[in-house]
Amino acid sequence: MLHAMIMAGGAGTRFWPASRADLPKQLLNFTGNRTMIQETVDRVASLVPAERTWVLTNQRLVPAIQEQLPDLPTSAILGEPCKRDTAPCIGLAAFLIQQQDPEAIMLVMPADHLINPTNEFCRSVEHATQLVDSAPERIVTFGISPSYAAESFGYIERDDALSELAEDAPRTYRVRQFREKPTATVAQQYLDSGNFYWNSGIFVWKAETILKALQEYEPAMFQILGEIADTADSPNFEAVLSEKFAHIEGKSIDYAVMEKHSEVLVVEAPFQWNDVGNWQSLASMYDADEDGNIVLGKHLGISSQNSLIRTTDNHLIVTIGLDDVIVVHTADATLIARKQDEESVRQVVERLQEKGWDQYL
Repeated sequence: MLHAMIMAGGAGTRFWPASRADLPKQLLNFTGNRTMIQETVDRVASLVPAERTWVLTNQRLVPAIQEQLPDLPTSAILGEPCKRDTAPCIGLAAFLIQQQDPEAIMLVMPADHLINPTNEFCRSVEHATQLVDSAPERIVTFGISPSYAAESFGYIERDDALSELAEDAPRTYRVRQFREKPTATVAQQYLDSGNFYWNSGIFVWKAETILKALQEYEPAMFQILGEIADTADSPNFEAVLSEKFAHIEGKSIDYAVMEKHSEVLVVEAPFQWNDVGNWQSLASMYDADEDGNIVLGKHLGISSQNSLIRTTDNHLIVTIGLDDVIVVHTADATLIARKQDEESVRQVVERLQEKGWDQYL
C-alpha cells in the first residue's frame, strides 16, 4: 500500500517576520483558507488515507501540527529531538512504516511546496507507484522543467527515456547524474541544454528499498535508526529517540542515497511547482496590479512600483516613492527590504538571536 511521508521540520527563516520558530512557513496560510501543511495532506487525500499519512518534524512543532491535522493519528506525527537533515528523517519513517506494512511504498514530500493542479500531481504519483511496483529496486523522483537559470535549486540530469510506458504516461527518464546548486553561468548551461530538471525533492520508493540503500551506503546511520525503531511500541521510545538520534551524522537523502543508487528514474512533472523559498517566490503566484505591485492585504501606494506588500488583519500600509522593495507587516515586527537584498533576511534572524530578542523569533 501507498503511505505518505511529509517532511515538516524546516524553520522558514527567509519568511521572517511572518515565519517564526513556533510557526514556520509550513504552518502558515499564504494562498487561501488552509496552511501549507494542510494543503499538502489535502493534495494526497485521494491516494492515501489519514491512517497511512506520516509527518516528521521537530519536537517543538508537534503540538501545533497535531492541532492543524486532527485527523492524523497522534503516533504518526513524530518529533525529532534535533536537526539531522533529510536522510535520518526519511530512514526513521521508513523503519516505522515497514513495521506496519512490510510491502509499503512511500511517497516522500516536503510540507512547504505549492503544487497545481492536484489531479496531475496524483496522476504522476500513481505512475511512479506503478514504476516501483513493477521493479521494486527502483527509486523515482520528480523533475521540474526549469523556466529560468536558477542558482538556488539542485538539478537532475536525465539520461535515456524509459520505453515501456503507456502512451499517456508522464515522460520518464533514467537519471544520469544529480548536480548541486550551480553558479549562474552553469545554471544557464543547464537551461540551454534541455537535459536538466530542477530537483523537486519529492520521491517514491519501497520502504524496503530505501532501507537497503541506507544499510549499504550509510551503515552507521542505518544501525542507529534500527535501534530506535526497535523500541517503537515500547514506553521507552521517546527516551531512546532523544538519546540515539543525536548520535547520527546529519546528511541529506541526495548525498546519502540518490547520488549513489543505480536504479533512479526521474518523472518529468506535468504539474506546476513552487518551493516557496522566499517572499519573491511567493509573489510569483499572484497577478501584479497596474503598477507592478503584488499586494496581499490593505495598501495605498503613491508613486510605488514593482513591490511586494503583505500586511495582516486590517492594518493599512502606505508607500510613497518606493520601487522594487518588500514590505511585510506582522503584529510585532515589520520588514522593509530591497528585493535584491532578500537573501539577507536570514541574517536578521541571526542578529535577533545574537541580541537575545527571542520574542521576535
